[in-house]
Amino acid sequence: MAMDMNQMMRQAQKMQLELARAQEEIKTLTYTATSGGGMIEVKAVGDGSIESISINPEAVDPDDVEMLEDMILVAVNEALRGVAQQGEARINAATGGMSIPGLF
Repeated sequence: MAMDMNQMMRQAQKMQLELARAQEEIKTLTYTATSGGGMIEVKAVGDGSIESISINPEAVDPDDVEMLEDMILVAVNEALRGVAQQGEARINAATGGMSIPGLF
């Protein structure tokens, strides 16, 4: 039984190291999303921030600012969802699919 406990402790330590590595990798993940047929491009980073927003000048119509706002909103939300999904996949790989509260 003592052997099993030691083995479990080693496995837990290995998972802890893998989780720490995964969390560092997640910070560097990026996801780029577009909307409006590519008129708006947003790049999100794994730390939850937006790295860049690119707006094609043709998307800017002073008479329809609401459409531009909607396209930006769609692209930002998609980028944030995409990078979050990548992070979740990385955590799942590190934990072997085991759910650990507070990680994602």
